Amino acid sequence: MRKVKVFSGSSHAGLAALILDRLGLPPSPATMKRFSNAETSVEIGVSVRNEDVYIIQSGSTMTNDHLMELLIMINACKGASARRITAVLPYFPYNKQSKKKTRGAITAKLVASMLATAGVDHIITMDLHSSQVQGFFACPVDNLVAEPCIARYIRDNFAEWKDGVVVSKNAGGTKRVTQLADILQIDFALIHRERYHSNVDVDTQTTQPSLPDGVTDGYSSDTEETRLTLVGDVKGRTCFVLDDMVDSPHSFLDAAEHLKRCGASKVYIIATHGILSGTAVPDIEHCEAVDGAIVTNTYPIPDWKFASAKKLRIIDISGVLAEAIRRTHNGESISYLFHTAI
Repeated sequence: MRKVKVFSGSSHAGLAALILDRLGLPPSPATMKRFSNAETSVEIGVSVRNEDVYIIQSGSTMTNDHLMELLIMINACKGASARRITAVLPYFPYNKQSKKKTRGAITAKLVASMLATAGVDHIITMDLHSSQVQGFFACPVDNLVAEPCIARYIRDNFAEWKDGVVVSKNAGGTKRVTQLADILQIDFALIHRERYHSNVDVDTQTTQPSLPDGVTDGYSSDTEETRLTLVGDVKGRTCFVLDDMVDSPHSFLDAAEHLKRCGASKVYIIATHGILSGTAVPDIEHCEAVDGAIVTNTYPIPDWKFASAKKLRIIDISGVLAEAIRRTHNGESISYLFHTAI
């Protein structure tokens, strides 16, 4: 690959090294510093004039620092007359905040505007939480998918995968689940999650009729309860509970426990982005209903956290990102990557 420079930010050096190894390229030199007042400084260590530049920087536990680092790197390359600048974001930060809430910001759109202002020309990312985020950019956005790699992993590591079931833990993830089920040509199921309020007597713990809004009787408390309903057949079968990310795992654990009550033989959590915040790893480890958790390496998982996670398995997707970079540089179509594991 000629006239190309690939830089790595500091958020996920391990993934960047795997991508560069697959491309057969050395990392382009760049110096990143943090001053005593917490400001970030970036200095590009090689000429990028008229070069095709790729900057690999994923979301991480230090999201704000690494996002700022990416913006500075993009702007530094823009000021150094790079021909085209592509930001490779395996996990796009703030992409979950893509809808306006009461007096809130559409933060994903703000991040898109910041990247455009910095000077980015192209975005490569993977499994956005909502595909509408692509519309926040004026530049091209390639939203890659992990389903082919996940499907290959299931075929290679589960002997009875043909009798398995792909399960969505809520109605919002149905499209993603059906895509994986179609690739594997197996059944899928859905867990309908219904939340409702009930008035519970504090002393007798008996359910009382709900009172009008704003009216209380002084003896009861309003509690929110969740009712789970399974749509599909999982009895005696292996279940793969799929979503785009696993951050706080409580909804996954609730789904796994419900599937075991419905007769599932084994339950595995599968997600593209393994954020695993807070006590997520020990929560998964201590849940008897979960037989394993499978994530890709789009998001950096610290060594100490991975060492304590006996149920956690990692799928390497560096090949997909490396092939996307190669095809983009050569002007080739990337549609091949949407149905083929690399």
